[in-house]
Amino acid sequence: MRVLHTPEEVAAANPDPLVRWAAQSLLPGGGGAAWAHGGAVAVHAPALNRHDRLVLAGPPDDIAALLDAHHRPGLSPLVTTETADALPQYPAHGTFGWMERAGTLAAPDGVRWLREDEWDDVESLLRKASPQSYVWPHERGPRRWAGIHVGDALVAVAAEAWSAPGIGFLAGVATHPDHRGRGLSTRICAYVVGALLAEHGECALMVDRANAPAIRVYERLGFTYRSVTALK
Repeated sequence: MRVLHTPEEVAAANPDPLVRWAAQSLLPGGGGAAWAHGGAVAVHAPALNRHDRLVLAGPPDDIAALLDAHHRPGLSPLVTTETADALPQYPAHGTFGWMERAGTLAAPDGVRWLREDEWDDVESLLRKASPQSYVWPHERGPRRWAGIHVGDALVAVAAEAWSAPGIGFLAGVATHPDHRGRGLSTRICAYVVGALLAEHGECALMVDRANAPAIRVYERLGFTYRSVTALK
């Protein structure tokens, strides 16, 4: 078992986008740590995506060795669901979707990045459209918000949050209830995803596995779905 010190070392040990995304914790001030064993990698990412995570990828037997060495109470280990099924000694806590894509995507018209003095409008929209949103303005995580206006009213938003070198991350997608069914979610996601692909080369997001409409939107934008499980 060896220690990995940089995101580049993590990527060289295992190129899975999930662990490369978590490896942002190895940047200065991130407070993270990473290890490799055989063909597997484990990245401890404190406070990433609102959880103290241990993100793992690789062959199940090698992952099991990393879990035995580095799992502790309070961590939230993430593995693909296929891997979780091969690790019955670690019960599942929950399952959700991880979606990813590379390449390029043209930016639609009528969307722009919002100024920080407009973030209060984002919060007001989220309280109406998505009160259980995982991402909120003025909290740790989101770096910028994009918005669509109808007249002077902000009616759709999406955020860049928790992006890593080489992998942009989309979050906080919401559309005002009175403006749904008009393709606004697709437009605003296309805008943010296009920008993240241009800047990072790849883009990812997390989605509730039961949210079929959102998954369809992301699939139309070129994302592929993988099932990910959080272990106890």
